[in-house]
Amino acid sequence: MPEVYPKGMNPRLRCQVRPLHSCKSYRFVVVCSRLDGKWLLSRHRDRETWETQGGHVEAGETPLEAARRELYEESGAVEAKLYPVFDYRGYDGDSFADGMVFYAEIRRLGALPNLEMRETGLFEILPDRLTYPNVTPILMDMALEFEKNRKI
Repeated sequence: MPEVYPKGMNPRLRCQVRPLHSCKSYRFVVVCSRLDGKWLLSRHRDRETWETQGGHVEAGETPLEAARRELYEESGAVEAKLYPVFDYRGYDGDSFADGMVFYAEIRRLGALPNLEMRETGLFEILPDRLTYPNVTPILMDMALEFEKNRKI
């Protein structure tokens, strides 16, 4: 009998980390967000798992514009400094897509827009129930390295 996973969870998804600006085009952005020294994660209305903010780069958008839009739509962040950190390739055995990962230093949250996310949560460490359990910890570890090494 095949394993049953929570709705939206993709345990087959994996990623390869790549140097910043090494991808020819970007289909997705991921935002690893920090607020008051904690990770800010979002929970989709249709899932019980936690995830970073992010999504598709829309036609005519740069990855930075997409990251800023997704961060607001999925967390309510109204004031944040975003830093592009690295590229990644997500793949699941059937297909792949390239993306850019951002580190967000959130300064102020507003109300969560009434879109696809139902709530946000602050975490000192990543929770066990992640939407992308084989990807999120890798991306967050790299974002944490960026945080430790940045000179701002």
